[in-house]
Amino acid sequence: MSCDPPISLRAAREVLGVGPLAGAGELRCAFREAAKQAHPDRPGGGAERFRQVVAAYHRLQGLQPASERIIQPPAARPPEPGVLTISPLVALRGGSAEHRLPDGRRIRVRLPAGLRSGDTVRAGGAELHVVLRGTPEMLVRGDDLWISVAVAPRILDEGGRVALDTPAGRRIVWLTKKAGERKLVRLVGQGLPARGPHAQGHIFLRLAPSAGQADSAARTLLRRFAAAWAA
Repeated sequence: MSCDPPISLRAAREVLGVGPLAGAGELRCAFREAAKQAHPDRPGGGAERFRQVVAAYHRLQGLQPASERIIQPPAARPPEPGVLTISPLVALRGGSAEHRLPDGRRIRVRLPAGLRSGDTVRAGGAELHVVLRGTPEMLVRGDDLWISVAVAPRILDEGGRVALDTPAGRRIVWLTKKAGERKLVRLVGQGLPARGPHAQGHIFLRLAPSAGQADSAARTLLRRFAAAWAA
């Protein structure tokens, strides 16, 4: 399968409607608004338009200083006082996270499921502001989890039943040809759980062809024979 050429900086800024000096906050706001308008489930949206928005955001995000990125895989460093960084999995399931207080003490904080960036928790006599930090393979966007998964190219082309591992567990998904073309599947109600003012989120699976599983020559010939027989 051919890969689309990377989007240019100029085109990426036009897609999101931002200027060359846009900071991380402005970029996030522009992406959220553009993604809402371009989402395939909204009138006027579409899979190709949505892919362009995501590609534009990833292109421009790579220009931000490391300290301003949403997706940060930096080297280990002491956590900022008053900030508790957690993973998307802890936000989804609950769990615990380690934090170092300004006086040097380390504490382990028990956390409920459903936390979002901007929430606060109290531990060790301090109020901690929660920050969710994802990876390129697993992002948190609002209430939703966006996860990259590998799928056999044949399934993407033809559709079919596929078992996928997600943070919510193993799920059997019936992949339609349309979903394979869009390379996007939504698992309704399986994202971050509802908590306080936050609504129940969804899981969005970004589908990518898995390596080393291209159709064999025999399978290709068989498909061609079947198509010619049905004509």
